[in-house]
Amino acid sequence: MEFDLFLLMVSLGFVGSFFSGLLGIGGAIINYPLLLFVPAWLGVAHFPSQEVSAISMFQVFFASLSGILGFRKRRGKESALIHKGLVKDMGGGILLGSLLGGFASRFLPSASINLVYGILAVVAVGLMLIKNKGNDEERLEISYSRLIAIVSAFIVGIVSGIVGAGGAFILIPIMLTILRIPTRVTITSSLAIVFISAIGGVLGKLTTGHIPFWPVLFTVIGSVLGAPLGSRVSGRIDVVYLRYGLIVLICATVIKIWSDIL
Repeated sequence: MEFDLFLLMVSLGFVGSFFSGLLGIGGAIINYPLLLFVPAWLGVAHFPSQEVSAISMFQVFFASLSGILGFRKRRGKESALIHKGLVKDMGGGILLGSLLGGFASRFLPSASINLVYGILAVVAVGLMLIKNKGNDEERLEISYSRLIAIVSAFIVGIVSGIVGAGGAFILIPIMLTILRIPTRVTITSSLAIVFISAIGGVLGKLTTGHIPFWPVLFTVIGSVLGAPLGSRVSGRIDVVYLRYGLIVLICATVIKIWSDIL
Protein backbone atom coordinates (compact mmCIF):
# COMPACT_ATOMS: atom_id res chain seq x y z
CA MET A 1 0.00 0.00 0.00
CA GLU A 2 1.68 3.23 -1.10
CA PHE A 3 1.35 6.28 1.12
CA ASP A 4 1.28 8.56 -1.95
CA LEU A 5 -1.82 6.78 -3.24
CA PHE A 6 -3.51 6.99 0.16
CA LEU A 7 -2.76 10.70 0.54
CA LEU A 8 -3.84 11.55 -3.00
CA MET A 9 -7.13 9.62 -2.99
CA VAL A 10 -8.14 10.94 0.44
CA SER A 11 -7.32 14.46 -0.76
CA LEU A 12 -9.29 14.09 -4.00
CA GLY A 13 -12.27 12.66 -2.13
CA PHE A 14 -12.10 15.52 0.37
CA VAL A 15 -11.73 18.28 -2.25
CA GLY A 16 -14.45 16.93 -4.54
CA SER A 17 -16.98 16.41 -1.75
CA PHE A 18 -16.08 19.70 -0.05
CA PHE A 19 -16.91 21.68 -3.18
CA SER A 20 -19.97 19.52 -3.75
CA GLY A 21 -21.27 20.43 -0.29
CA LEU A 22 -20.13 24.03 -0.67
CA LEU A 23 -21.87 24.66 -3.98
CA GLY A 24 -24.80 22.27 -3.59
CA ILE A 25 -24.21 20.30 -6.80
CA GLY A 26 -23.74 16.66 -7.66
CA GLY A 27 -20.37 15.38 -6.47
CA ALA A 28 -19.70 13.18 -9.49
CA ILE A 29 -19.52 16.18 -11.82
CA ILE A 30 -16.47 17.33 -9.83
CA ASN A 31 -15.05 13.98 -8.78
CA TYR A 32 -15.04 12.26 -12.16
CA PRO A 33 -12.47 14.57 -13.84
CA LEU A 34 -10.41 14.76 -10.64
CA LEU A 35 -10.15 10.97 -10.45
CA LEU A 36 -9.61 10.58 -14.18
CA PHE A 37 -6.85 13.13 -14.70
CA VAL A 38 -5.08 14.09 -11.44
CA PRO A 39 -3.61 10.68 -10.43
CA ALA A 40 -2.27 10.21 -13.97
CA TRP A 41 -0.86 13.74 -14.13
CA LEU A 42 0.99 13.22 -10.84
CA GLY A 43 2.22 9.77 -11.87
CA VAL A 44 0.68 8.14 -8.78
CA ALA A 45 -1.88 5.92 -10.55
CA HIS A 46 -3.81 5.60 -13.78
CA PHE A 47 -7.47 4.66 -13.50
CA PRO A 48 -9.40 3.72 -16.66
CA SER A 49 -12.84 5.23 -17.01
CA GLN A 50 -14.55 2.05 -15.75
CA GLU A 51 -12.64 2.26 -12.46
CA VAL A 52 -13.18 6.02 -12.18
CA SER A 53 -16.94 5.57 -12.53
CA ALA A 54 -16.86 2.78 -9.90
CA ILE A 55 -14.91 4.92 -7.41
CA SER A 56 -17.28 7.84 -8.03
CA MET A 57 -20.35 5.64 -7.59
CA PHE A 58 -19.22 4.32 -4.22
CA GLN A 59 -18.40 7.87 -3.19
CA VAL A 60 -21.90 9.01 -4.14
CA PHE A 61 -23.39 6.09 -2.19
CA PHE A 62 -21.62 6.92 1.05
CA ALA A 63 -22.15 10.67 0.61
CA SER A 64 -25.89 10.19 0.11
CA LEU A 65 -25.99 7.73 3.02
CA SER A 66 -24.32 10.37 5.18
CA GLY A 67 -26.93 12.88 4.02
CA ILE A 68 -29.77 10.49 4.89
CA LEU A 69 -28.36 9.89 8.38
CA GLY A 70 -27.91 13.61 8.91
CA PHE A 71 -31.48 14.23 7.84
CA ARG A 72 -32.78 11.61 10.28
CA LYS A 73 -31.05 13.42 13.13
CA ARG A 74 -32.62 16.79 12.39
CA ARG A 75 -35.94 15.66 10.94
CA GLY A 76 -39.07 17.30 12.21
CA LYS A 77 -41.34 19.29 10.00
CA GLU A 78 -39.06 18.44 7.06
CA SER A 79 -39.89 14.74 7.28
CA ALA A 80 -43.50 15.53 6.39
CA LEU A 81 -42.28 17.12 3.16
CA ILE A 82 -40.95 13.83 1.76
CA HIS A 83 -43.51 12.77 -0.80
CA LYS A 84 -43.66 8.99 -0.51
CA GLY A 85 -45.48 8.51 -3.81
CA LEU A 86 -42.90 10.59 -5.67
CA VAL A 87 -40.03 8.74 -4.01
CA LYS A 88 -41.65 5.43 -4.89
CA ASP A 89 -42.23 6.35 -8.55
CA MET A 90 -38.93 8.11 -9.27
CA GLY A 91 -36.98 5.89 -6.91
CA GLY A 92 -38.20 2.76 -8.69
CA GLY A 93 -37.35 4.19 -12.10
CA ILE A 94 -33.92 5.45 -11.12
CA LEU A 95 -33.08 2.23 -9.25
CA LEU A 96 -33.69 0.13 -12.36
CA GLY A 97 -31.93 2.65 -14.60
CA SER A 98 -28.83 3.02 -12.41
CA LEU A 99 -28.61 -0.75 -12.00
CA LEU A 100 -28.66 -1.21 -15.78
CA GLY A 101 -26.27 1.71 -16.31
CA GLY A 102 -23.80 0.41 -13.76
CA PHE A 103 -23.92 -3.05 -15.32
CA ALA A 104 -23.65 -1.70 -18.88
CA SER A 105 -20.49 0.25 -18.03
CA ARG A 106 -18.70 -3.11 -17.92
CA PHE A 107 -19.07 -3.44 -21.68
CA LEU A 108 -18.42 0.18 -22.65
CA PRO A 109 -14.98 1.39 -23.74
CA SER A 110 -13.39 4.30 -21.89
CA ALA A 111 -14.17 6.68 -24.74
CA SER A 112 -17.90 5.93 -24.48
CA ILE A 113 -17.98 6.50 -20.72
CA ASN A 114 -16.07 9.75 -21.15
CA LEU A 115 -18.55 10.75 -23.86
CA VAL A 116 -21.47 10.20 -21.46
CA TYR A 117 -19.69 12.30 -18.83
CA GLY A 118 -19.01 15.00 -21.43
CA ILE A 119 -22.71 15.21 -22.27
CA LEU A 120 -23.72 15.23 -18.59
CA ALA A 121 -21.16 17.94 -17.82
CA VAL A 122 -22.56 20.17 -20.57
CA VAL A 123 -26.05 19.65 -19.12
CA ALA A 124 -24.72 20.41 -15.62
CA VAL A 125 -23.14 23.67 -16.76
CA GLY A 126 -26.40 24.73 -18.39
CA LEU A 127 -28.37 23.92 -15.25
CA MET A 128 -25.86 25.79 -13.08
CA LEU A 129 -26.26 28.89 -15.26
CA ILE A 130 -30.06 28.74 -15.36
CA LYS A 131 -31.94 29.08 -12.10
CA ASN A 132 -34.82 26.65 -11.93
CA LYS A 133 -37.56 27.92 -9.69
CA GLY A 134 -40.25 25.62 -8.45
CA ASN A 135 -43.51 26.38 -6.72
CA ASP A 136 -42.76 27.36 -3.12
CA GLU A 137 -46.31 26.73 -2.03
CA GLU A 138 -46.55 23.83 0.42
CA ARG A 139 -49.45 21.65 -0.63
CA LEU A 140 -50.75 18.56 1.04
CA GLU A 141 -51.87 17.10 -2.29
CA ILE A 142 -49.33 17.13 -5.13
CA SER A 143 -50.34 16.10 -8.63
CA TYR A 144 -47.80 15.09 -11.26
CA SER A 145 -47.49 12.79 -14.24
CA ARG A 146 -46.39 9.42 -12.93
CA LEU A 147 -45.34 8.33 -16.42
CA ILE A 148 -43.03 11.33 -16.86
CA ALA A 149 -41.66 10.89 -13.34
CA ILE A 150 -40.84 7.20 -13.83
CA VAL A 151 -39.47 7.48 -17.38
CA SER A 152 -37.35 10.55 -16.67
CA ALA A 153 -35.91 8.96 -13.53
CA PHE A 154 -35.17 5.76 -15.47
CA ILE A 155 -33.24 7.67 -18.15
CA VAL A 156 -31.33 9.72 -15.57
CA GLY A 157 -30.53 6.49 -13.74
CA ILE A 158 -29.00 4.85 -16.82
CA VAL A 159 -26.60 7.67 -17.64
CA SER A 160 -25.81 8.27 -13.97
CA GLY A 161 -25.07 4.60 -13.41
CA ILE A 162 -22.64 4.61 -16.33
CA VAL A 163 -20.47 7.45 -15.02
CA GLY A 164 -21.00 6.81 -11.30
CA ALA A 165 -23.27 9.75 -10.46
CA GLY A 166 -26.34 10.13 -8.29
CA GLY A 167 -28.11 12.33 -10.83
CA ALA A 168 -29.37 14.99 -8.39
CA PHE A 169 -28.24 17.88 -10.58
CA ILE A 170 -30.61 16.66 -13.33
CA LEU A 171 -33.38 15.23 -11.15
CA ILE A 172 -34.00 18.41 -9.18
CA PRO A 173 -34.62 20.65 -12.25
CA ILE A 174 -36.91 17.95 -13.69
CA MET A 175 -38.89 17.84 -10.45
CA LEU A 176 -39.09 21.64 -10.22
CA THR A 177 -39.79 22.66 -13.80
CA ILE A 178 -41.44 19.66 -15.49
CA LEU A 179 -43.26 17.92 -12.65
CA ARG A 180 -43.92 21.24 -10.85
CA ILE A 181 -43.12 19.86 -7.42
CA PRO A 182 -42.84 22.49 -4.63
CA THR A 183 -39.23 23.45 -3.88
CA ARG A 184 -39.02 22.19 -0.30
CA VAL A 185 -40.69 18.88 -1.23
CA THR A 186 -38.23 18.53 -4.13
CA ILE A 187 -35.19 19.10 -1.93
CA THR A 188 -36.22 16.66 0.78
CA SER A 189 -37.58 13.98 -1.58
CA SER A 190 -34.58 14.14 -3.94
CA LEU A 191 -32.27 13.07 -1.10
CA ALA A 192 -34.09 9.76 -0.79
CA ILE A 193 -34.30 9.32 -4.58
CA VAL A 194 -30.56 9.90 -5.05
CA PHE A 195 -29.79 7.39 -2.30
CA ILE A 196 -31.92 4.81 -4.10
CA SER A 197 -30.05 5.66 -7.32
CA ALA A 198 -26.74 5.11 -5.54
CA ILE A 199 -27.89 1.68 -4.33
CA GLY A 200 -28.69 0.62 -7.90
CA GLY A 201 -25.43 2.08 -9.20
CA VAL A 202 -23.32 0.30 -6.61
CA LEU A 203 -25.06 -3.02 -7.25
CA GLY A 204 -24.46 -2.54 -10.97
CA LYS A 205 -20.79 -1.70 -10.43
CA LEU A 206 -20.33 -4.81 -8.26
CA THR A 207 -21.09 -6.93 -11.33
CA THR A 208 -18.40 -5.26 -13.45
CA GLY A 209 -15.27 -6.28 -11.54
CA HIS A 210 -13.75 -2.81 -12.14
CA ILE A 211 -13.60 -1.87 -8.46
CA PRO A 212 -10.15 -0.92 -7.08
CA PHE A 213 -10.75 -1.60 -3.37
CA TRP A 214 -8.12 0.60 -1.74
CA PRO A 215 -8.66 3.69 -3.95
CA VAL A 216 -12.41 3.36 -3.30
CA LEU A 217 -11.85 3.15 0.46
CA PHE A 218 -9.42 6.09 0.54
CA THR A 219 -11.67 8.29 -1.60
CA VAL A 220 -14.73 7.50 0.53
CA ILE A 221 -12.80 8.47 3.69
CA GLY A 222 -11.96 11.84 2.16
CA SER A 223 -15.49 12.43 0.92
CA VAL A 224 -17.07 11.66 4.30
CA LEU A 225 -14.81 14.33 5.83
CA GLY A 226 -15.22 16.90 3.06
CA ALA A 227 -18.97 17.03 2.39
CA PRO A 228 -20.17 18.08 5.88
CA LEU A 229 -17.45 20.73 6.09
CA GLY A 230 -18.41 22.15 2.70
CA SER A 231 -22.07 22.31 3.72
CA ARG A 232 -21.21 24.22 6.90
CA VAL A 233 -18.91 26.67 5.12
CA SER A 234 -21.50 27.35 2.39
CA GLY A 235 -23.75 29.11 4.91
CA ARG A 236 -21.01 31.57 5.85
CA ILE A 237 -19.55 32.77 2.55
CA ASP A 238 -20.75 34.00 -0.84
CA VAL A 239 -20.17 31.09 -3.22
CA VAL A 240 -21.33 32.84 -6.42
CA TYR A 241 -17.82 33.43 -7.74
CA LEU A 242 -16.74 29.92 -6.74
CA ARG A 243 -19.68 28.53 -8.70
CA TYR A 244 -18.66 30.39 -11.85
CA GLY A 245 -15.06 29.32 -11.33
CA LEU A 246 -16.24 25.72 -11.14
CA ILE A 247 -18.22 26.21 -14.35
CA VAL A 248 -15.00 27.29 -16.09
CA LEU A 249 -13.20 24.23 -14.68
CA ILE A 250 -15.94 21.86 -15.86
CA CYS A 251 -15.94 23.50 -19.30
CA ALA A 252 -12.17 22.99 -19.55
CA THR A 253 -12.66 19.34 -18.61
CA VAL A 254 -15.37 18.93 -21.24
CA ILE A 255 -13.08 20.44 -23.89
CA LYS A 256 -10.29 18.07 -22.88
CA ILE A 257 -12.57 15.00 -22.98
CA TRP A 258 -14.19 15.93 -26.29
CA SER A 259 -10.79 16.68 -27.86
CA ASP A 260 -9.57 13.23 -26.80
CA ILE A 261 -12.70 11.62 -28.25
CA LEU A 262 -12.57 13.51 -31.54
